[in-house]
Amino acid sequence: MYSKKRVVAMLLAGGQGSRLYALTKNVAKPAVPYGGKYRLIDFPLSNCTNSGIDTVGVLTQYQPLVLNEYIGNGQPWDLDKMNGGVHVLPPYETQAGASWYEGTANAIYQNMGFIERYDPEYVVVLGGDHIYKMDYSKMVDFHVANDADCTISVIDVPKAEASRFGIMICDEKQQIIDFVEKPKEPKSTLASMGIYVFSWAKLKKYLIENENEANAKRDKGEPWSKDFGKDIITSMLRDKQRLFAYEFEGYWKDVGTLDSLWEANMDLLSPSVPLDLYDPNWKIYSRNNNYPPQYVGENACIENSMISEGSTIDGTVDFSILFSGVTIEPGASVNYSIIMPGTVIKSGAVVEYAIVGSDSVIENRARVGSSPEKIDNRNDWGIAVVGHNVTVSAEKVVEPKQIIGENI
Repeated sequence: MYSKKRVVAMLLAGGQGSRLYALTKNVAKPAVPYGGKYRLIDFPLSNCTNSGIDTVGVLTQYQPLVLNEYIGNGQPWDLDKMNGGVHVLPPYETQAGASWYEGTANAIYQNMGFIERYDPEYVVVLGGDHIYKMDYSKMVDFHVANDADCTISVIDVPKAEASRFGIMICDEKQQIIDFVEKPKEPKSTLASMGIYVFSWAKLKKYLIENENEANAKRDKGEPWSKDFGKDIITSMLRDKQRLFAYEFEGYWKDVGTLDSLWEANMDLLSPSVPLDLYDPNWKIYSRNNNYPPQYVGENACIENSMISEGSTIDGTVDFSILFSGVTIEPGASVNYSIIMPGTVIKSGAVVEYAIVGSDSVIENRARVGSSPEKIDNRNDWGIAVVGHNVTVSAEKVVEPKQIIGENI
């Protein structure tokens, strides 16, 4: 028997993250390293723990090996529970056949059996690739206080970016009266963060309806989808269900592109960005390797950077984030860059405005990236990217905006 839970969280972590290119070639997007010692999925998992939610289903699909290994039994996030805890939920085969997850709503639909084990009153649906700190229990309390059927966490975004999000219009009581998924001409700047609280009985009803309707359309050769924004939310609004917007105040970053991943890391080095990784009252937990302390050699010059354990620094590092086990040899220079675990930057190499993946080697006198001031046409500049397990040979050049996924 499973004990009843008031709240169960379902974490959607199966995305390919194709806009991260070489960094997600063999790794699920939520497993991408961030901030010197974390992975993206550490944030929603830590938020669950800090919010008192101890039952989490993690729905995986694309390249799940590294992510599954990283989550393990959930011990780093205190989610190794006998009753509840963290559960990795990949697609599976039944007597009716096998199916990949066919959208965000279908992913939850296929795992209704897991949710029903705990007979929850509320289900929190989360993404696995956003960087933020949030107390989900306060959002659940808001949901209950408003007798809501669905509550959507929202954030105000610049008008120029609004077409990338689900956009809603609310009345003076924060009840949602209109919702459009990625509108070409947004009527508001109130954007969905992809964080939902549902009353489980109501969500179950709409998941089943959407599944049946989408399958019927598919059989007729008509367009169909099984998505929260496009289908579940719009259907609930159509039926005049009680949907409310929960306004989030604080740092939130959708790291869906290489530029946004680089910016999110650089934000950690800015005193004006309100994301405090050192707050003892809201820790971000992660699975740590047993590395020794970092070593700073006699030739090292380090300014305004984050250096993780196990790194050996004997070159120049400025405004950069270095993950565990990184080596910067004498005469090497790293500026405004992210260097992921186990990578070696050899003597004379220069890395600027770049992301270098895990276990890569930048050989002697190679150059990766360049500062925007050195580029005549600003449109030709962008972050240079070297994927995981890639060697850039001696004296080779990786130009700004270039993405390298194989040895050169």
